[in-house]
Amino acid sequence: MEIRFDGKVAIVTGAGNGLGRSHALALAERGAKVVVNDLGGARDGSGASSEAAKEVVALIEERGGEAMAHGANVAVMSEVEDMVAQAMAKWGRIDILVNNAGILRDKSFSKMSLDDFKLVMDVHLMGSVNCSKAVWEIMKGQGYGRIVMTTSSSGMYGNFGQSNYGAAKMAVLGLMNTLGLEGAKYDVRINALSPTAATRMTEDLLPQEVLDLLTPESVTAGALLLCHDDAPNRHILCAGAGGYASARIFETDGVFIEEAKQSPESVAAQWQDINDVSQQQQLESGGKQTEKFLMKAMAHLQSQSS
Repeated sequence: MEIRFDGKVAIVTGAGNGLGRSHALALAERGAKVVVNDLGGARDGSGASSEAAKEVVALIEERGGEAMAHGANVAVMSEVEDMVAQAMAKWGRIDILVNNAGILRDKSFSKMSLDDFKLVMDVHLMGSVNCSKAVWEIMKGQGYGRIVMTTSSSGMYGNFGQSNYGAAKMAVLGLMNTLGLEGAKYDVRINALSPTAATRMTEDLLPQEVLDLLTPESVTAGALLLCHDDAPNRHILCAGAGGYASARIFETDGVFIEEAKQSPESVAAQWQDINDVSQQQQLESGGKQTEKFLMKAMAHLQSQSS
């Protein structure tokens, strides 16, 4: 079955270059009308230019597609709202949002200023919040929506010099998990893409022969699946250099320690059992952890009374 987006309207942020450009072109090629959002700043977020976004729009139109450019700074809600309003005025609906815009301000935590930490959080996390909020009621009202967050291995596993970026990229997974629950009954599905690609973000970090393997198109192949009618919900898809994998958070079954014995020493004494992965599982929501612990406590009480 060919994956198509005919009749769908998509917003792709940070779509002037790199991954966003690849996503926008591929969505348009498969029938979507695309809002090409790009502030046009440098990799560190400085400056602004509309040229990159306009170039992508021109390329889409040359190939027979429909697109419009918008230079909203995703960290500024009023600009995001204007972008969404223009898309609605032009096409009357928004089906897909790919939260791709991002910047880097890499430094060790010791050397990083709080301004640099906050700016990266504002673009990656609040940018995703702002864009998702701006389309949320539209998607709920039409009974359909697909939102893709962009996470990173730097968030899930850590990466030296990227405390700000890693914190933001882990935060969007928390956003995804809750929005996925809240949007489910309206067929608004939220997923996350964890890409590894040769872009402005990675061009000076890796040798050229490695960069040649890390094509944006290989990541986009995964991104488009997360935008489609048959997309999963609350899924983390990792993609790069032709490799695709799922990342998930699991929790061990754990132990119960009765009240009279609850101490750091007793926790340390059962550390091996606490970390036993043989019965670990993926929890459907935060409440499931509370439910699990209460069931253990109730089972203990029942054993005491019988």
